[in-house]
Amino acid sequence: MSIIAFIPARGGSKSIPEKNIKIFCGRPLIFWNLQELQNSKVDKIVVATDSEKIKSVVNSFGFSKVSVFNRSNENSQDFSSTESVMLEYIKSVNLSDSDTFMLVQATSPFTQTTHFNEGLELFKQHNSILTCCESKRFSWRGGKALNYDIYNRPRRQDHKGTLIENGAFYISSVSDIKSTQNRISGDIGIYEMPEYTYTEIDEQEDWIVAESLMKRFVLNNKMQDFSKIKLFLSDVDGVLTDAGMYYTENGDEFKKFCTYDGMGFQLLQKTGVKVGILTTEDRELNRRRAKKLGLDFDFHGAKDKLQIVKDLCAAENITLDQVAYIGDDVNCFGLLSHVGIAACPNNAVDKIKAIPNIMHLERNGGDGVAREFVELFLS
Repeated sequence: MSIIAFIPARGGSKSIPEKNIKIFCGRPLIFWNLQELQNSKVDKIVVATDSEKIKSVVNSFGFSKVSVFNRSNENSQDFSSTESVMLEYIKSVNLSDSDTFMLVQATSPFTQTTHFNEGLELFKQHNSILTCCESKRFSWRGGKALNYDIYNRPRRQDHKGTLIENGAFYISSVSDIKSTQNRISGDIGIYEMPEYTYTEIDEQEDWIVAESLMKRFVLNNKMQDFSKIKLFLSDVDGVLTDAGMYYTENGDEFKKFCTYDGMGFQLLQKTGVKVGILTTEDRELNRRRAKKLGLDFDFHGAKDKLQIVKDLCAAENITLDQVAYIGDDVNCFGLLSHVGIAACPNNAVDKIKAIPNIMHLERNGGDGVAREFVELFLS
């Protein structure tokens, strides 16, 4: 008997384009559920998609439990039901009737490993499980109060409230899904989650609210430990620039840097953190930029970035755990895999984005991505 977590992730989304992989709190939206499921008791995680782009992003994470199911075009339309793609997958891989099937929705990114595990434990006592949260709002319909006495209005803290489906996950057996053609049936148990998890991401306005809630209630407990950082380094091309190489008719080369990044370096220096750049190229314009910024360190023509930083750490009497670095391409892989805090711009290559625990920043190189990192550091 296996436990399968199933995440439908259709490519089309009219309200929020490419919603399932749009950057949410520094990571593609679908990442958050995949990360928590990877650490849970489920045996296999399946992402059902019709999008090659979603498939590429999901595979780039490198989660061992995750696989992609190519859902049919028929079950990828605006009118296609979630049950239809569930049944398509169950039939195509011939799941055992005794397998446990957990439907997980990427638009509910707040769900943690402990929620999934506790839901599975509760499932042992019921035919199905759905997730709800308690709402203490007063409900009305047709001019009548549905959940309180208008002549004896309770205080909010005394109000029993109403359980509302939050859409985080549903659990049932494969046999019951096949027989009822539905995600839940029979004796249904309710797994109650915190009230903030009621927010689902279906509209642009939801996105703004959800990010704020995610940062407050989830990420505050998982934030990177910036307090240990003594040295901040950045790659140049693709991070401090847009990765473009511009040439005049006379063959002169020039690049576009972002002034906001320059101020970011200065803001970090004021906190006592030393800053610098580390680039494989050896160009005079990079040297001039470094000099203008007043950096503590600038390394040019750096072929072995990891060894250079190891030597620098020895000279500064610090460890690699006390170094933060932003890089975007494969020549940054070794260093990014060893520093205390690794980060990459939104336009980084997939191999870099797949480094475990790397911070996915929202901005592209040349658009102030180093400043974005600094502001996270300072906050």
